[in-house]
Amino acid sequence: MTREEVFLYAREFFGAEPDYPWDSEPDYAVLRHGGSKKWFGVIMRIPRCRLGLDGDEQVDILNVKCDPRLIGSLILKEGYFKAYHMSKEHWLTLLIGELSEEEVTSLLTVSYDLTK
Repeated sequence: MTREEVFLYAREFFGAEPDYPWDSEPDYAVLRHGGSKKWFGVIMRIPRCRLGLDGDEQVDILNVKCDPRLIGSLILKEGYFKAYHMSKEHWLTLLIGELSEEEVTSLLTVSYDLTK
């Protein structure tokens, strides 16, 4: 799955358009609820090494809010990490280029529901 596909899913299912709030980070996009403007997803492009992976190649990640009881087991799987630049207790980072569409969209939906 690509960042563009994540944006398409967010648009189709939640009516959310990516918001680019940081001029200094043009590749960072926030997905927000329409009324409350609360975040339910953040996409960033970062070097692999920031996730503890080998190399400096840029990758797209998606931060989603998640049930803390699930985070511990999910980060044991490839493509899942403790939250990058978010609360590690309530947020999870997904390496979207390495996970299936179903994995990404289901967790984005969970995040949307948790942040209502």
